[in-house]
Parts: sequence; structure tokens; C-alpha cells
Amino acid sequence: MAVYALTGFSLVSLLSFGYLSWDWMKPSLVADVATDPMEKSLPPTFSRPPHIIFILTDDQGYHDIGYHGSDIQTPTLDRLAAEGVKLENYYIQPICTPSRSQLITGRYQIHTGLQHSIIRPRQPNCLPLNQVTLPQKLQEAGYSTHMVGKWHLGFYKKECLPTRRGFDTFLGSLTGNVDYYTYDNCDGPGVCGYDLHEGEDVAWDQSGKYSTFLYAQRVSKILASHSPKEPIFIYVAFQAVHTPLQSPKEYIYRYRSMGNVARRKYAAMVTCMDEAVKNITWALKKYGYYDNSVIVFSTDNGGQTFSGGSNWPLRGRKGTYWEGGVRGIGFVHSPLIKRKRRTSWALVHITDWYPTLVSLARGNLSNVQGLDGYDVWPAISEGKESPRTEILHNIDPLYNHAKYGSLEDGFGIWNTAVQASIRVGEWKLLTGDPGYSDWIPPQTLTNFPGSWWNLERLTDGLRKSVWLFNITADPYERYDLSEQRPDVVRTLLMRLVHYNRTAIPVRYPAENPRAHPDFNGGAWGPWASEDDGEEWEGGREPLKGRNKKKKKCKICKLRSFFRKLNTRLMSNRI
Repeated sequence: MAVYALTGFSLVSLLSFGYLSWDWMKPSLVADVATDPMEKSLPPTFSRPPHIIFILTDDQGYHDIGYHGSDIQTPTLDRLAAEGVKLENYYIQPICTPSRSQLITGRYQIHTGLQHSIIRPRQPNCLPLNQVTLPQKLQEAGYSTHMVGKWHLGFYKKECLPTRRGFDTFLGSLTGNVDYYTYDNCDGPGVCGYDLHEGEDVAWDQSGKYSTFLYAQRVSKILASHSPKEPIFIYVAFQAVHTPLQSPKEYIYRYRSMGNVARRKYAAMVTCMDEAVKNITWALKKYGYYDNSVIVFSTDNGGQTFSGGSNWPLRGRKGTYWEGGVRGIGFVHSPLIKRKRRTSWALVHITDWYPTLVSLARGNLSNVQGLDGYDVWPAISEGKESPRTEILHNIDPLYNHAKYGSLEDGFGIWNTAVQASIRVGEWKLLTGDPGYSDWIPPQTLTNFPGSWWNLERLTDGLRKSVWLFNITADPYERYDLSEQRPDVVRTLLMRLVHYNRTAIPVRYPAENPRAHPDFNGGAWGPWASEDDGEEWEGGREPLKGRNKKKKKCKICKLRSFFRKLNTRLMSNRI
């Protein structure tokens, strides 16, 4: 195995320190809490449908929670997880839109046409309108439904908006990332607009309020105005901890000893989000919801290591199909759980929340065909075996094909140049280009030299297009077994072939210049009429000839910087 270290900090040294050989069950990582004998009694049978609070964080790395051994303070999340059930075999998607679409529909992205990239602000695209969403099913079951936070499932038509897809109320952003205070978002030089909406209107009056606090306050107001006797579903999709790295100064001050500036700001944002969850939990108790509530916590994808996040000791980062991109932080906290205070290793995927929560709500799933998710509540609450045995991470036919992949390498049944990944039992297969594949140690090791760009690199995969890992025995993906176990490779390739036969065409239309905020009052929002189709003429070029002065786009400059940096790092590969 060839190893190239940018810093001289070798993979061998990591192994000698024990970082890559940490026991996956080590107490400092995923400790079980001793159960109080007084708390062993089973909770009462559900007398009425429970209140459901689903909290989704953005770009929070696997390592970035206290009970995974992090240096970041998350006392609320640690306590809620310790008193509930930690999900340590929990999977999400590697980027924003796919995770959110699979949560809302209970379907793999190959079954919604969203298998490539994200929905971009200027694309005439959104979550397919023929999909019955999770909040719509909960509305059918008598729930009041509310969304607070980041949507990122398309908005070019009003029919695509959260309030048209099952939510009674909405406060949040429609695009992928905004300034935490001004709510401005730039999708290229000069293509900037305001993005904070209340219902279907632009919430200009909320500008200047830090989004993490604003969203937590909104949840408290919703709970205060609703009756705990009536079931409620609140989807809290925090913007935190996605870039830009912004936090109130008092939170940054707590991490003043961190030499890594990006990590310091990122840590402050995580702790601020933790405090927001504390305020939401307090409101549940204050207003009488808690005893009949289920709180689900999930990340949306792996952490972005270039922005202070850490997925250590997992391989890869956000945007990749390595474990660091798709293994998420997840836990469930509820007085209704029968076996509390434990760690679950049941296989769970983000698509499973749809049937699980609808079943908890006593909703009707008999008229919903083609779900890819499973009801995993018995596995979570009672410790039963998970009904899930495999996960299709994705098949993306549009992603850049791997240079060295071929149909021949795929036994004549699968072109290994195509980016795809699947987990079946204890085995995980990746084909094509899975994305950036290095292990990136915590950026705050006491003897970690210099800047946070330091990382460890593997170069043995440059001419490969197939990888196979036993994830149960090798959760860090250090030992590729594709050559030793061609029989397993072939079996998993057949599963990819099976899923690919069920895939629908990719929905990834060209950007439309009419989406420019200058044509919509300076804000991002719907621009197409109800009669307009989904495919528009017009290219991706920025609008020209406008007299309006262009706004400066700090986010765009940051994106450009990271693209250039990534190009430089990739060019250093042997």
C-alpha cells in the first residue's frame, strides 16, 4: 500500500498512536450509560399518537459530538442520546438534497430522479410533485405539521414550497446555504438574493437575527400556541453547521484555545446548536408535550473537513460515499422507548423515518407503494432485529465516470466507471469515483503541525474502480477485499443491476436566468407559473446588461478558494 503524507505525519504514526485502531465500541466513543433500576419499567402503551420532533443538522461531522470523543461541547445532545437510544449503524446521504428528499419521501433518490448532485437555486426542479410526503401522511393522520429551517428541495414553482408539500407553517430558507444573520445567498458572481421566508412570503423583518436562535425560538412559539392534546409534527432543519462559519462571539470565546481558526468557529456553531436543542427540549416540557413525545436527531451528511468538520476516524468527507460521507450521527430520545439508555447497532437508513414515523402516528401506509424505507421502531424501542439488511447508497449515471472503470471489470454485468455504492449485510461495495478518500485526523491534536490542511493520503486507489469492504470488521475502510472476494463483488454488482432497473431518469435541468433574484424583488423564490413546464430554455450564463449594481459575494469567493485548493491537493497525488 503506497502512502503519501503531505505533512510527514504518517499513517504508520497514526496506527502507533492507536487513532485508526480505536475500538469501535470504546466507551469514550459510544458509551452505554448504566441503567437506573428505577427506570427499567416499560412505559405505558401509547394512549394517543405521540408528538414528533425531527431535528436535522447540516454538515455536522461524525466526530463532532461529545459522545464520539469530540473536543466540542455538546452537553444537551450527549444527555438526550444517553437517556435514549444511540444509532451507531445509521446511514444518511453524502450531500444535502438527497438526504432531505429521502427523509421526506421514504424513497431512494434513484426513485425520485434526484440521484445527481443537489437542486441548485436557478434550476427549474424540485421534489417530484407526485410524491406523497411524510408531512402529508401525518396530516392525514390528524397531525398539525410545521417546518422550521432549511428546505433545499426546490422552489421554482409555488407548488414546490413546503406549505404546498404538507406543512401547515414554514419559517426558513429555500436554498442550500445563506448568511446566518443577513440571509443573503449568492449563487455565482452578482447572483445574490435574500432567502428567509415565512410561509410563502419573504420574511424581510427577520433579518439580523442569528438563524440557529431564530429557529429555536420559532419552535417554542409553535409549541406555546398549540394544544398538547393534539398531535404535532415539527421538522427542525437547522442551517447549522453549514458554511459560512458564523457564530455569536461568546460561543467562539469558549474555544479560544483552539489554534485552528476554522475549527474554532465550527465548534462554536455546534455548541450554539446544542443550546438551541436544549431550549426546544425545555419548551416541550414547559408546555406539556414531553411525556408523549419522540425526538429524533440526525445529521444530513458527513462533515466538510475543509470547513472545520471532522469525521474521524472514518474515511472520507461530505460529498463522498466513504463512511465519512454517509455514516451519520443519529439517536432517538423518548419517554415512550421501552429499552432506553443503550446503543443500537441495528442497520437504519434515513429513508426508514417515513414508515417509522407514519406508523407511530397511526397513519395509513397501505396506499403508499414503492417505499424503500422500513418501520424500525421495534428495533429502536425494543432492541429487536432491524428489518433492513441492505442500503443502496446511490447510483449516479451523470457523475464523472472513473477513468479506469469498465464493463469488463464488472464481470460484464456492470460498468465500474459509474459512481455507485451499496451495502448488503456486512459488505460494502463502491464503483466508479467514490470521492475524496483520505482519513483526516482531528485538526486539534496537540502535536498536529501547522495548519488544518494537514492530512493523510492513500494513493493505491488511483487506478481502481471497484472497492469492497467488510464494514462490520473494518468500519474505517482500510482493507480493500475486492481482489480476495470476487464472488462477493459479483453478488453486490448484481444488486446494483437490480436497483438500476428500477431507477427513473435523472432530473437535472439547466439553470434558468429568470430565477435571478433581481427579477423577483431581490429575494430567492418561485419564478415559474403553474402552467410552466419543468424544462426551460436558457443556459447557465449569468445575466448581462443589468444596470443594478452587483452585490459582493463572500460565499462565492470562499467556494472559489476551496475549488482551487482542492485542485491543488488533487494534483499532488502520485
